[in-house]
Amino acid sequence: MTLTFEDFPPGHFGRFGPRRVTREEMLAFAAEFDPQPMHLDEEAAKRSMLQGLSASGWHLCSIMMRMMCDGYIGRTASLGSPGVNELRWLAPLRPGDDLMLDVDVTEARLSRSRPETGIVTFKAVVRNAAGTVEGAVSVVAPAEILSAFGTEEAVARAVDLTARDISRDLGFQEPQPPKAFTT
Repeated sequence: MTLTFEDFPPGHFGRFGPRRVTREEMLAFAAEFDPQPMHLDEEAAKRSMLQGLSASGWHLCSIMMRMMCDGYIGRTASLGSPGVNELRWLAPLRPGDDLMLDVDVTEARLSRSRPETGIVTFKAVVRNAAGTVEGAVSVVAPAEILSAFGTEEAVARAVDLTARDISRDLGFQEPQPPKAFTT
């Protein structure tokens, strides 16, 4: 069953996981994408603010995205998202952590310019098995999702949307070219 805008009322949406994070995958991700000492070397990590080997925050974001895709995005009539409003890493992700993902819908409204779609804002929080908020990848991100009541014509038009259209509908200002300096 494909999830549509109407399937995302404000409130708790779901819990996904667990997902175990291994030392080997942490090191492989860090070696390729975030080769900082606290993600690659036990001794250097002990001397860092993280006080021990920890995964890259970007690794945590990647895991969270996979959990969301497997949990619900993969079966949603989503047209994408213009970006993330907030992202915080609140605690280190350690080797062997089992992660759970809690997803809440913080806002759901019909698009002003395209009523065949809705704007849904999600807050996703990742916790370890002990309940510690990891990277509370407190991700707050809007997504544009087709309504179940969209017509074929409306759906075809919605597929042609651009990120600029979505951003405008969310009330973001279009970037302006920089003004020339005068001396």
